[in-house]
Formats: sequence, structure tokens, C-alpha cells
Amino acid sequence: MQLSTTIDIPKSSFQIAPDDKVTLIGSCFSDSIGEKLTQSGFDVTINPFGTLYNPESIANILLQTVKGNRYKADDDMVFMSTDGVWHSWMHHSKFSSHSCEELLEKINDTFEATRAALSSADVMIITFGTSVIYRLRENDMLVANCHKQPDSLFSRTRLDTTQICSLWDDVLDKLHTLNPQLKVIFTVSPIRHKRDGMHANNISKGILLQAVDDLTGTGLFHERHHHNNEISTQYFPSYEIMVDELRDYRFYAEDMVHPSPLAIEYIWERFQDTYFTNKTKEVVRLRHKEWVRSQHRQIVG
Repeated sequence: MQLSTTIDIPKSSFQIAPDDKVTLIGSCFSDSIGEKLTQSGFDVTINPFGTLYNPESIANILLQTVKGNRYKADDDMVFMSTDGVWHSWMHHSKFSSHSCEELLEKINDTFEATRAALSSADVMIITFGTSVIYRLRENDMLVANCHKQPDSLFSRTRLDTTQICSLWDDVLDKLHTLNPQLKVIFTVSPIRHKRDGMHANNISKGILLQAVDDLTGTGLFHERHHHNNEISTQYFPSYEIMVDELRDYRFYAEDMVHPSPLAIEYIWERFQDTYFTNKTKEVVRLRHKEWVRSQHRQIVG
């Protein structure tokens, strides 16, 4: 008796080796998979700019990184809130500071470090969370983080698949120029954005799924080659695993939005089956075992 729907995921045409360098950018689902890779001993860069949710914000920050951009004090991207704290509209609050100079130093150092990581990475994992974007009303500038500023400052719209694909064709072109060996894995976060209700969340996820399908090739789990067959993009179905295979609230955290640790562990196993050889799986098992020991030593020591 079969009591669940199993997602058929073909073995990837490329494998992730134990010594490969992996960069992950996107929604907090990137943090979850990135943490698993870190615990397994991979050389990993995880969300260096903080959590990013929509395809345009992710594309924007990657283009700035590849181009070697640097923020300046008079840049529209930075501002001081009423409590005297400086923020960046494109960065997580972990960058925020009581000093503009310190904020700029953090941002620009991260740009340089991330560009270096991307230039030598073997694999990049991009996680889209929502197709909803926010812009400042005063100048129509895209923002990735509203930093709890009044809603009246922002306009709110939804990207369509054409916009997403146009943006990402350019991003993939620039990434290939920076690093011709880079392989890109797209995924759509299974985390639900319920602010506007489940109907709006489903529409948003549908747009992301269609856009990723266009970027990675027609047909589920196919691979598309961009730029004269020199850079490959693939899709890993974390969203489908969550909503079809793990169709039960016991696989959600207490907020009923985020996947539970059990669900993340299961998706991680499916990821390994897709991108790791049996030899790599054994290396990962031993590395993780050593990581658990090291955590224990830190606790008791």
C-alpha cells in the first residue's frame, strides 16, 4: 500500500564532489540547505547579504556583486532611520549600524568577498521565495528589506514570468563571464508566505515555478544550457517534495509555515540522492559524524 506521492527526481547530469565550493543565495530555505552542506564539510558561502526572497532582489544584488559595485555615503541605497541607525535597502539588518562608515565597510567588504567566492565556486544554488516585490514610492527604487519602515513608503507589485526570465538571462550571462565553470541549481522555497492569504501565495509560487521552468528547460527536472551550451541550469524540486510527498502538518514547524527539522532532513536526503555519488555520500556521512562530535566537545568542554 502506497500512502504518499513520490516525486521522481532523475540523477543529475553533474555531481557535487566533496571538495566543491558551493554558494547559496535566496530565501531562508537556502540557509537550511547551506547549513546541511556546512555540517557535511563543504566549502560553503550562505546568503552573504542576508535572506533575499524575490527574484529581482537576488538578481540585483548579484549583478552589483559581479560588476564590483561599491556603496557610497550619498548612495540612495543607504539611509538613516529615526532611531539613528543606518540601513541598506538591499541588505539584511545584520549590516545595519549606528555609523554610516561602518555600514558601508560591511557592505563593500561583503561585495568583494562574495565576488571572490562566486569566481571560484563550482555550484550555485538559488532559492526563490516569492514573486512579490517592494519599491520606494518616492523614486521607484527596488528594496529587498523594508527595515520595519512605514508601509506608506512602499508600493507593492508582483513580478511576472517574462520579467523574471529577462532579469535572469542577464544574470546568468554575467555569472558565466565571471566564472565559466559555474553550474546553477534553481529551487523554489516550500515556505509559505501567508501575509496575503494562501490564494495569493499559490499564485506567487506558480509564477516562480513557471519562471524557473523556462530558465531550466521545458519539462520538469530537465537541464537547459545557456550561452552556447557553456553554462547549465537545473531545477531541484524542494517545493514539490514538501507539498506532495510531505503533505502533512507534522512536517511543518510550529508556525505552520516553515518546514520542520524532519522535513528539512528528508529534503536534504533527496538532494543527496540527486547530486551526490555513493562515494560522496559516505564522505558526507563521516564528515557529519565528526561535526556532531565537535559540537558535543564544545558543549561539554
